[in-house]
Amino acid sequence: QVQLVESGGGLVQAGGSLRLSCAASGRTFSSDDMGWFRQAPGKDRELVAAISYSGGSTRYADVVKGRFTISRDNAKNTVYLQLNSLKPEDTAVYYCAAKRGSDNRIGITSYVFWGRGTQVTVSS
Repeated sequence: QVQLVESGGGLVQAGGSLRLSCAASGRTFSSDDMGWFRQAPGKDRELVAAISYSGGSTRYADVVKGRFTISRDNAKNTVYLQLNSLKPEDTAVYYCAAKRGSDNRIGITSYVFWGRGTQVTVSS
């Protein structure tokens, strides 16, 4: 059974930092592109950051560039998202997701494995 389990969310003041982790099991994801998405109340789920299977290529939403960093440790089957300089508008449930394989698609439907999410709340 494939599982993605996020952790590291919480309540933080504006300007603070968090580090999210996504531990994968039931499958070796070293050949799969992975990403972090977020969904705020009343809004669509959006891509925050993506990383290629090797970690050699990353992509960020414009609103988080320079503040968030995605990384992965394939030996640990884990993906991370470092969130710095957090803003109240970053408040959302953050989801880890994985593709089956690697490709250039960026849409949400290209990700087939999903975690249940971790809440990030940024107070002003």
